[in-house]
Amino acid sequence: MASFHAVIIGGGGTGAAVAHDLTLRGYKVTLLERGEVTSGTTGRHHGLLHSGARYAVKDKESAVECIEENMILRRIAPGSFELNDGLFIALTEEEAAYSHEFIEACHECGIPARRLTQQEVLAREPNVNPDVIMGVQVPDATMDAMRMPLRFFATAKHGGATIKTYTEVVDFVKRGNAVSAVRVRDHTTNKEYEIGGDIFISATGAWSGRIGDMVGVDVPIRPSPGVMLAVRGRLCNMVINRLHASGDGDIIVPQRALSVIGTSSWVVENPDKLGLPQDHIDMMVKYGSELVPAVRTAPFRAAWSAARPLIGPRGADTGRELSRTFKCFDHADEGVEGFVTITGGKATTLRGMAEATANVVCRKMGLDVTCHTRESVLLPHTAYYA
Repeated sequence: MASFHAVIIGGGGTGAAVAHDLTLRGYKVTLLERGEVTSGTTGRHHGLLHSGARYAVKDKESAVECIEENMILRRIAPGSFELNDGLFIALTEEEAAYSHEFIEACHECGIPARRLTQQEVLAREPNVNPDVIMGVQVPDATMDAMRMPLRFFATAKHGGATIKTYTEVVDFVKRGNAVSAVRVRDHTTNKEYEIGGDIFISATGAWSGRIGDMVGVDVPIRPSPGVMLAVRGRLCNMVINRLHASGDGDIIVPQRALSVIGTSSWVVENPDKLGLPQDHIDMMVKYGSELVPAVRTAPFRAAWSAARPLIGPRGADTGRELSRTFKCFDHADEGVEGFVTITGGKATTLRGMAEATANVVCRKMGLDVTCHTRESVLLPHTAYYA
């Protein structure tokens, strides 16, 4: 087939997965990232491979996406995950009663969910709150937030993709109503130049609204930061969740010799200015210690924030009301050809996001090329630097 040139903007997990997919489909691929790869939201999440259980009751579309991609990633990225499962624990009678709706919703979404007694919970995780009433075990897992996407980058790079870091898109060039090039600034030399292409893909997550503004299209993205807190000590081996509707400080993710408590949620206009509110840090300690009391006295390691790219209308308050699903926008619908946006979603669903995007790109290019990323095993993360 003719080798079309796809220019991808954004060097996070989604951009990496899109580069991998399009490279396998025979495209010439150039990926542009204004900083280092994974230096945005991707490198700052808590490293949870979602089972989808967290969203099963209120956001079934996201839940189904998560469990499907969870199983695919286990196959194509062996060795990248600690397959430790997740445990949703009930600390009140109301939460225990909610377990019936929760388990039913999980099963409807195809998520294995097993009820555990108080004794079974404490046998598995002796550090959880001794007042626990019962729990539900689901197939959550943990990963390294940087190494997982690096496997996509490595495979794309060895497949012929060009990855340009410290290269920021500062403008778009149009020919008529079609995007024909991007103008970029090389931050290592401070020089600007243009890169032409046949199709341009924004995979910039919480920054996709800003990129859309440059092109003159509307991307309904609401950057939603969340604070995470790491304490020293592996206080649990499973991922511990509170058995209630998704809320603040209701998850503890074991990461090597640390425990990461997350997360809060609010909405901002500028994803480069998130802040780190002290009351949110205090909230993580408070709610985290309700799950595992040792959190309160564990030595502090770090606190940080990251912006989720949530799709939704302006006016959202905390971001909790917005879906965690993803969407690929073909901006030909707004009169701009040659430009698409993929946004929303989660680190767990990045491969599926890339497949959906590549399908749109192929349709626009008039190509019928099969996706192979469901079965193509990724190179190890170290191959990115080889």
